[in-house]
Parts: sequence; structure tokens; C-alpha cells
Amino acid sequence: MHFIDSHTGGQSTRVILDGGPDLGQGPLSERLAILSSQHDVFRRQTILEPKCSDAMVGALLCEPTDPESSAGVIFFNASGYLGMCGHGLIGLMVTLNHLGLITQGEHWIETPVGKVKASYLGDNKVQIENVDSYRLKKDVILEVEGLGVVSGDIAWGGNWFFLTHAAPCDITPQNIPALTKAAWAIRKRLSRLNITGERGAEIDHIEFFQSSRSPHSDSINFVLCPGGAYDRSPCGTGTSAKLACLAADGHLKPDKRWTQESVIGSKFEGIYQRSAVASRIVPQITGQAYVYADGRLILDPNDPFLHGIK
Repeated sequence: MHFIDSHTGGQSTRVILDGGPDLGQGPLSERLAILSSQHDVFRRQTILEPKCSDAMVGALLCEPTDPESSAGVIFFNASGYLGMCGHGLIGLMVTLNHLGLITQGEHWIETPVGKVKASYLGDNKVQIENVDSYRLKKDVILEVEGLGVVSGDIAWGGNWFFLTHAAPCDITPQNIPALTKAAWAIRKRLSRLNITGERGAEIDHIEFFQSSRSPHSDSINFVLCPGGAYDRSPCGTGTSAKLACLAADGHLKPDKRWTQESVIGSKFEGIYQRSAVASRIVPQITGQAYVYADGRLILDPNDPFLHGIK
């Protein structure tokens, strides 16, 4: 399997260019269902340790259904599958440009949750126009063991997020273990209380915020991803969910730029416009990615960890 690895704000993406299973030519949502139900071994072979770190996101390059689209993609990670991935899409675009498959300008990329417009701006910079984002519930109150009362909002930015109103401790690299433990406790509590996104969807991303110490950022965040690893980038879908909450509260006007900083100091810039659908926004997220590896995965049938460390 031929792959290209990149990182977006410190968060890695592995684009699988060939060697994947035959998923047919249907919509990306149908192909995702086939991949997850019939070929999950592919995900485990390509993204689990010892071949990757838990933080890596995989991106299976697919033929699009619309000839006007530049590519299709299915995102996955160590714990399962993602509807959309902001940092991953930025990494995919830089990878496609690295391979000479796209040029500077606007492109449509098909994902399981819909078509996304992505613009390669040059100099490793990409702007993505994400799917419609919105806040589903405001001021959800939880009693979490070890944390006490926690309040936050539930929002969609391509994945489901619980965005807390306060961080349990200072958002710094030194506090990553404590932040991870707290976010995991919140996620488990949401599950036990059967608090979900729409149609019973699991809220599998937890996001903390605090004011930035830098005059060049609006806030710092910490995002816990579904597999338990934290997002090194500011999280594209998480920033989209944050913009949706800011817009709903009237704290950020359309076309007003928001700079989101991650726990390790990398940054995304976000703006939004109003969607044609009431109470929803169309976020635009800009970030940079860098290709750092071009290789092939070798699947040795004698390898005791061929299918990864579960």
C-alpha cells in the first residue's frame, strides 16, 4: 500500500493512495458503511500501532462520484471512522498538491457527510469550507466524578462535540495527562447518561477552552479524540463547532476572523457565513500542512501484529 504522511499543526494524516479494498462506486457514506462492516481489517492494518501512533488519522483516497470533484476520502483512526476531519482534509489537499494531482485554487472533496470545498492557497496553506455546523444544545449540566459540576454545549462541526464552558486546569502541554483524564471522564459520563447528538449519535469529541495568553490568538483549546488521543492541531471540526456556538450566542459576527490555538501552540484561522438552513453556519477553516514521508506498507502474513495492536 502506497501512503503519504503529513502533519497539520502537529497532527498527522496518513493518506492511503492505493491497495485498499473494493468499495464500489456509490456515495461515500455507502462506501464507509462497506469499509466499516466488511473490511475493517484494512483500517487496523494501516493505522493501529505498531505502524502508527494513536494520534494518526487515516485517509483512504477514493474516486469521487461527481466528475467535478477532485477526490473522495474516508477518514478513520485507531478507534473507528470519522464523518469529516478538518486537519485531515488540509493534509489531504497538501498531499494531492505534492503529488501534482491538484493545483492552486478551489476543489470539491467528497466525504461521507457531504461535499466539502477546499482551496489550496499555496505555501502549504489550505482553506476548507466545512459542512453546515450548529449548536444542538446549550448549557448541558453534568455531575462528573472527580470534577464536580461541568457545563457545556453540544455542537456539530462534522463530528459531535461537547464543548465545556471552563477547562478543568490550565491548558498547557504539561497538563495534557490531567486534561486527557478529565475529558475521558466527561465522555464516559455523557454516555452513561445517554446524552447524545442527533439520532442517538455518540458525542465522541470533548473540547476544553480558555483565553489565550497570546495577543495573536483568541483562545486555546484541548480536544480529546475518539480513541483517547488528544488533537495536536486546533481541530478543524472542533473549531467549526466552536464558531457555531459563538455565532449562536452573538459573540462572533459573520466574516469576523477567529484564531484558534491548540494545546501545543499551532493555529487555525476561522470565519463563517450564515447557512441557508436556519440556526446553522458555514465555517471556513485555514491551516497549513507539511508532507514528511512517502512510503509503502508491507503486509507480512507472518507478522504477529499484522492487524495492529488492539
